[in-house]
Amino acid sequence: MLLSRSAKKSNQSKNKSSKANNSASVNKRHELYNFEDYIQKTDFSGAKAVLENKRRNGDTRLETTLWIAYCNAHLGDYAEALKEYKKLFNKAAGNVQIPSFVGVLMGVCYFMLGMYEDAKTTVEKTRDKCDESYQKLATRILFHSSHKLDEEDALFNYHSELEDTLENQLSLASIHFMRTHYQEAIDLYKKLLGENSGYLALNVYVALCYYKMDFFDVSQEVLQVYLDENPDSAIACNLKASNYYRLFSAKHAEQELRRVSEISSPHYSYCRELINHNLCVFKNGEGAQQVLPPLVGVVPEALTNLAVYYLKNDEIEEAYNLMKDTEPQTPSEYSIKGTVYAMYGQRKGNKEFVRQAQQYFQVVGASSTECDTIPGRQAMASCFFLLKQFNDVLIYLNSIKMYFKDNDDFNYNYGQAKAAIGKWVEAEDALSRVQSELIKNEYVYLNTLMKAFIKNGKARKAFEVYMKLDAAHPNTFDLLNLLANDCYRSGQFLYAAKAFDVLERLEPTEELWNGKCGACIGIFQSVIAEQCDKDDLVECLMLLRNSDNPQAEYITQVITMWAEESGLIPSG
Repeated sequence: MLLSRSAKKSNQSKNKSSKANNSASVNKRHELYNFEDYIQKTDFSGAKAVLENKRRNGDTRLETTLWIAYCNAHLGDYAEALKEYKKLFNKAAGNVQIPSFVGVLMGVCYFMLGMYEDAKTTVEKTRDKCDESYQKLATRILFHSSHKLDEEDALFNYHSELEDTLENQLSLASIHFMRTHYQEAIDLYKKLLGENSGYLALNVYVALCYYKMDFFDVSQEVLQVYLDENPDSAIACNLKASNYYRLFSAKHAEQELRRVSEISSPHYSYCRELINHNLCVFKNGEGAQQVLPPLVGVVPEALTNLAVYYLKNDEIEEAYNLMKDTEPQTPSEYSIKGTVYAMYGQRKGNKEFVRQAQQYFQVVGASSTECDTIPGRQAMASCFFLLKQFNDVLIYLNSIKMYFKDNDDFNYNYGQAKAAIGKWVEAEDALSRVQSELIKNEYVYLNTLMKAFIKNGKARKAFEVYMKLDAAHPNTFDLLNLLANDCYRSGQFLYAAKAFDVLERLEPTEELWNGKCGACIGIFQSVIAEQCDKDDLVECLMLLRNSDNPQAEYITQVITMWAEESGLIPSG
């Protein structure tokens, strides 16, 4: 709109040649004012539009190109910013003097695009030619590039070059954050806040550290200081939504984030990928196959969340292919890779993968920064789980149980660990809490739950679990065998007989008949001893009549005769 008004003024001045120069001068000043005004309001899209209009009207000045690159960078479009800087270097080849600091700014773009080697090389070429302020920026770029390239010696060398300035201290704090040294980062940020109380954005950084340490309530309290002054900040609202996700529910988080994502202002374009990523997570992976793959390498957590999506949907091969070449850097990456390797190793029967998984979990659980966090304790529990040291598993799981009352994965693992040490009542309670149909259809889950029911004298419930199975379930025969034999051993003969009856009809063998026969005799003895209901004897006779074994008729006659004489069933 401002541009069209400028054009209108210019058209009106055509009929008044005496005012042409003055009009052009006013127009130029007005355009410059608009550009600066947009920058002041951090409306970089508006500023860029003004600047590009100036360029289309023949403005080829160095300053204009630099400001366009500046706007692109602040809009998160580092590729376009880099193109602008490269244009300047092309001009330099034509004997046009280009400031050395442009090389440093190119290094910033390369770094933000993940091209760390290019960032390092470009900055090293130009750092010594720049003035002091750009030399300091160059040192920070080299400091961060060394971290990204895992060049520890260079990292410490550049660290030693950092002076005690606000920018350098912020840079150091960010390295602490990326190396998961969250408390060290918090200490630095709080020190800087004490010296610069008006820098409210530092509260966001502190809140993010607390979030990473799983202190979600503390994170939200600190974050609110910034939100009170900047309620529409996309980054802050995104962190608030993440806190809500952890503290309350995915629904609360999604509502908070949608409020921001629906704002059409270009101010939010730079974090659109982050918002889309988190909305996908809050919606339990809905649309993950479309949303997450393009964000791998853009949003740090996209890789691990895509792996989690594959695991939840039993796409173990896809999860393995995604993570196999990834060198984990953060605790969450170690834990996810450990989970992928454990499930892939168990699926393939490969003990080496399981061993590697155990090591990945141990790295996290034994870490001084993670050992007292919830994820750290989960990792250590997983490590001991793979080592089959279930008493140790339960030490860690019991310490975090209060946070996972309704978590299916936790209850599944907790139930298995309790079952492994013979705590069948607690195992039944934990396994019965699981709601996930995917888990409830797994053989290990079904096997452990049925065992728990039988061990707790609830053979009927175990039989009901079997009856609810899909006929095409691949483990029906194995589960029937479990039901038949465990019920027999525990003296719950009616359901043992029912299970053996089904097995015998599926595969008539002498062994299965003997099991069924023994169970029926066990029912008969229990009725005589008045330890079970007479109706069980009626069912027992029906089961015996299902068999073609010649012994069945004799046993049926004996039981029938006793039942008639005892008045349990009518004679004749």
